[in-house]
Amino acid sequence: MGLPEHNHQFYTIAEYLELERQTGIKYQYDRGEVFAMAGGTVAHSLIGNNIGGELRRILKNRSCNAYNSDLKIAISDEKYRYADASVICGPVEYYDENPEAAKNPVLIVEVLSESSEPYDRGEKFKTYRQIPSFREYVLVEQRFPLVEVFFKIDEKTWQYRVYEQLDQIVQLHSIEAEIPLAELYSGVIFNEQTSN
Repeated sequence: MGLPEHNHQFYTIAEYLELERQTGIKYQYDRGEVFAMAGGTVAHSLIGNNIGGELRRILKNRSCNAYNSDLKIAISDEKYRYADASVICGPVEYYDENPEAAKNPVLIVEVLSESSEPYDRGEKFKTYRQIPSFREYVLVEQRFPLVEVFFKIDEKTWQYRVYEQLDQIVQLHSIEAEIPLAELYSGVIFNEQTSN
């Protein structure tokens, strides 16, 4: 998703939830501040659908479920974010104040854009790491083949893996799964100037 647009008004959680219901617009929420989520590109949408399809295929008949960018993720009772995809194993857990936001994803996926990349790599990843169940973070570049995976070893250590060739297999340890990189990018046409 693109970089969120900031709204300088402060909202209570109840006001924030009502704002989303009334407008139909997704907002990230951080201690009273709301940020409208910007739309994505054709490649972003296609990659997001590919990821969701692969995760659903892999998780069929397992106790984990894949969710798309419509699922609100609760970092705390004062912070909510949207990811491009996420996986929750076992029952979905919620904060009492907001039964629409899950607080227990194990895997979170973000499709990068030029505007959102610094935020997704930095502040958003830092925020996600506050979720106790969170074990794996996947960043997917949309301009050229590149998938980066961060897997939590312990509270202070994250293992980093990178995949840049379409014939590689992405390992997702949190859900014991493998996804061919070519499947994540199926149908995506790369600009030759950005893919070298």
